[in-house]
Amino acid sequence: MAGIQGDPQDAITGINVTPLVDVMLVLLIIFMATAPMLQRRALHVQIPKAQRSERVATETTRVEFAANGELQLDGKTLTRADLIHELGVIVSRQPAAHVAVAADKKIPYGEIVALLDEIRGAGVQRVGLEVQRR
Repeated sequence: MAGIQGDPQDAITGINVTPLVDVMLVLLIIFMATAPMLQRRALHVQIPKAQRSERVATETTRVEFAANGELQLDGKTLTRADLIHELGVIVSRQPAAHVAVAADKKIPYGEIVALLDEIRGAGVQRVGLEVQRR
């Protein structure tokens, strides 16, 4: 009597994971398709390369200086005055704050030095320049 539907010996006790795998593959494809779009929102800064550079182990605030003069503080576009004000607020909350400046290699050296001077004027004691490994 194996063909009778009410027979408890023929009950399916396993879980069918095929629909779960299908859903996970669809989600994976969606994330793979949208990941490049998230990267396009950032400023395009061509950081100079250096042979000897090291990764910073501490948490830093990142300032980006694009070739067109646009400034960003941790991904938020600001004017120079607003940037200095925000850095002053950060330093008042955390006096030992670290700031990393990622300046485009096309920006004249004098403009970068002027920005570094203004950052130090906001009270930031630890300022570094970002470089890429060759």
